[in-house]
Amino acid sequence: MSNAPLILALSCLDRPGIVAAVSTLLAEAGCNIRDAQQFDDAETGRFFMRVVFDRLDGARSVAEIRSLVDEMALRFKMTVSLRDATARKRVMLLVSKFDHCLADLIYRWRIGELAMDITGIVSNHGREHIASTDLGDLPFHHMPVNRQTKMEQEAELWRLIQETQTDFVVLARYMQILSDGLSAKLSGRCINIHHSFLPGFKGAKPYHQAHERGVKLIGATAHYVTSDLDEGPIIEQDVERISHRDTPEDLVRKGRDIERRVLARAVRYHLEDRLLLNGKKAVVFTD
Repeated sequence: MSNAPLILALSCLDRPGIVAAVSTLLAEAGCNIRDAQQFDDAETGRFFMRVVFDRLDGARSVAEIRSLVDEMALRFKMTVSLRDATARKRVMLLVSKFDHCLADLIYRWRIGELAMDITGIVSNHGREHIASTDLGDLPFHHMPVNRQTKMEQEAELWRLIQETQTDFVVLARYMQILSDGLSAKLSGRCINIHHSFLPGFKGAKPYHQAHERGVKLIGATAHYVTSDLDEGPIIEQDVERISHRDTPEDLVRKGRDIERRVLARAVRYHLEDRLLLNGKKAVVFTD
């Protein structure tokens, strides 16, 4: 075998012959399929597929394979992506005062669990508010914002995203609502994390509100950002049982743990091209 594995992800209206077309194309191009996952959504009539494959000795070049994939995409009216599995996506992390998710993502990046390049850390608060997190040499950008300066701040943020060639953005407990305009620009490439009490427990101190109501489960949800607040396609969720013995502080502590692991899984799925949008939902090809 030669070169790094490639990842092909595609979606289209379902019709006979798609799987055969993909497998035939790769076989004739001198490739070997390492992993393949597919899903036929009977409700929407759409088909989704993710294929990881190697180029064998004597295989077509990546450029030639890409050209063949484009021809197939045109024939089946597919939305496709083809990427070197080892190519690292460029990620910008946004945070406010709660830095537990930020610290967790940076740790997983440092140990190689999340194969990405961090283009910068952006916060609407000063660096002293996340002093417990070791940013090392990562660029930090303080972009304060209020109601009057929101559009100017977002324009500055968008310029930074473009200048750093950032592929996608992670709201790692960034407690600001993105405007409809910025949400549209980042469609399908901006991930948010929040507690799963919404919409039942809105506003300040949701864990305290949940404690007052005697909840038995708490959780967290990672989703793509859209103009509809906290209603974008869901990527990952998790829960943990709560008892009458748990204090509000216990709920906050357990909630932080859930938020960290849910966001980390969502980021990894996006990094590995395991996510395909399906209207208001997301198809997630897990391990």
